[in-house]
Amino acid sequence: MMGGVTGWCAGYLFQRVGKIAATAVGGGFLLLQIANHSGYVQVDWKKVEKDVNKAKRHLKKKANKAAPEINTFIEEATEFVKRNIVLSSGFVGGFLLGVAS
Repeated sequence: MMGGVTGWCAGYLFQRVGKIAATAVGGGFLLLQIANHSGYVQVDWKKVEKDVNKAKRHLKKKANKAAPEINTFIEEATEFVKRNIVLSSGFVGGFLLGVAS
């Protein structure tokens, strides 16, 4: 019962916050494109592309270093789920219902 209730609450909040975040990010990109098209701002797309590629390379380096920590976390989470299968399954079911509502 407790897992289902907490799962539903988490799913409901995840759905609401996700919609708000997606609207904010999408609206920001839309406004940037409108401002660029109207001539209010000039975007140096070559510089944007260069910076994005630089960030991707940096993330790949960091991701390779973080792999052992992530594997340890996944193993610990799997053990927790195995030990608390009733609570975990209730949480997952409630989460899915919360996202759907």
